[in-house]
Amino acid sequence: MLSHLIARLSRLRAPATLGAVFGVLVTLLAGPLATPAAAESYTPIAGAGSTWAENAVDEWRRAVNQYGMRISYAGTGSSDGRRQFLSGTVDFAVSDIPFQTHPTDGSAAERPGAGSYAYMPIVAGGTVFMYHLTVNGKRVTNLRLSGDVVTKIFTGVVKSWDDPVIKADNPGVQLPHRTIVPVVRSDGSGSTAQFTMWMANQHKSLWQAYCGRVGRSGACGQTSYYPTVTGMIAQSGDLGVAGYVAQNYGEGAIGYVNYSYALNAHYPVAKVLNHAGYYTEPTPQNVAVSLLKARINTDKSSADYLTQQLDGVYNDSDKRNYPLSSYSYMILPLKVQGTFTKAKGKTLGAFSYYFMCQGQQSAPQLGYSPLPINLVKAGFEQIRRIPGVTAKNINVQGCNNPTFTANGRNKLAETAPYPADCDKKGAAPCGTGSGGAKSDSGTGGASGGTGGSASGGTSGGSTGATTGGTATSGGTTGSAGTSGGASGGAQPSVDPDTGQVIAAADTGSGGSGGSGGSGDDTVALAQPITVAAQHGWTGTQTLMVLAALLVLGLVLLPSLVSRLITGGRGADARAASSGSSGTDGGSR
Repeated sequence: MLSHLIARLSRLRAPATLGAVFGVLVTLLAGPLATPAAAESYTPIAGAGSTWAENAVDEWRRAVNQYGMRISYAGTGSSDGRRQFLSGTVDFAVSDIPFQTHPTDGSAAERPGAGSYAYMPIVAGGTVFMYHLTVNGKRVTNLRLSGDVVTKIFTGVVKSWDDPVIKADNPGVQLPHRTIVPVVRSDGSGSTAQFTMWMANQHKSLWQAYCGRVGRSGACGQTSYYPTVTGMIAQSGDLGVAGYVAQNYGEGAIGYVNYSYALNAHYPVAKVLNHAGYYTEPTPQNVAVSLLKARINTDKSSADYLTQQLDGVYNDSDKRNYPLSSYSYMILPLKVQGTFTKAKGKTLGAFSYYFMCQGQQSAPQLGYSPLPINLVKAGFEQIRRIPGVTAKNINVQGCNNPTFTANGRNKLAETAPYPADCDKKGAAPCGTGSGGAKSDSGTGGASGGTGGSASGGTSGGSTGATTGGTATSGGTTGSAGTSGGASGGAQPSVDPDTGQVIAAADTGSGGSGGSGGSGDDTVALAQPITVAAQHGWTGTQTLMVLAALLVLGLVLLPSLVSRLITGGRGADARAASSGSSGTDGGSR
């Protein structure tokens, strides 16, 4: 096509230059560039459910816009997501717990049709306790809590921040005599279900006593609806809980959310005591280590195939364990029914393949832990069952998930640093901040510990995406990780209108001198299933236009310059002639 255009241009006369340029551009734009590529298109799909996983899902659905996929998602809570899936108002749901066919909290049983759905793990992470506490105008960022103290806080037994049991977890730390305000979920929530299941399993007597006080003694176990008492604040969604804690009026508040919300709000989280006697937070590595002890239902004939049983995680004796680690599920449709079609199935399959592979690369920066190879492979089996999916396009070879090697080793778990000595029970707390807390926000007056040298030296990557500080009085001062830590990434950027995570640049390299993941540890991009060229301009088309414009310039410029020069000389001659005639006339 370009040779034809050049031939046309070589025959152009200068007076026709402007029209010729216009005609050439019309020829270009009326040709292949303006013609939509003859390719497959994607049908829009919609989902609803978990706010625990919402930050990850939102990141992924924005990322696949470039492939022409339009995914809408409403973070309405796990319970509502499952309910909408059963009623057929959404194409998929995301839930932190399976369908409640035999609920223990007195709520109505959920009855999904046999063979009409499947569970697929999508992202792992930790349920954390984000808090807002200041001492002498400086934010406390290094709080530690044991499991029984957390349970006592959220059952109304411990009511003040300077209670002796909290002081026992934080020797040498100045804590204010301020009322604790527990912030819980007001909606049906997988976060609530995960938290209450942990309390019922690990601190049964405290939880049962609380259930008795609120009138649930006959159904005292896991619940999606938190039973509240006076003094508690209930908010909708993890974003609502995190939003309340982060406000100025949230001073003294503590709420349970997914780790990503604390990072997004730049607020600290409590390090939780594990069975090895260390206080930890859910960095991507710690979660990966913890979930090695999860028991996964591998019975393919079971209605609960691929769901998790977490007793082993709760009781793990590994020093790196974060006790409240878990993963979230996508509930997939396996039948064409209602408004769900094979065309929608093709989109859902492509989207699922993307986030099981390439999408997992963004998980650490968002505050999650990428899925290991066993769950990815099991997830592929479920994707293949979606109506409309081309199964041959789903494979591990082109997956580019960052957690496993070609032979299936779990890289995150193998490289997870061990906690510093100052994270051990009985030691004065480390001087570094936790969660999303900034380094200049203060440490609440820790009076001992190894401070920055602990997190900046031996285990600089152990604080995940936090920003480090230094020891206060009495600690050995040293530099902590400035950003990135375990994930090797910078803090996520935030949409100013929605407050949601947009993206995170992979710029960090762990703490200074630390063992966090390197920011250079990147892999190639994975493509969704049968991603086709979409309508509009492509890189090739743009290059074609630039090449055509260059040809226009090379062909037309000499002619234009020559014409301008010649025209200028002619004008001067005519002007001189006119002036001469005028003078002669005047002399006559």
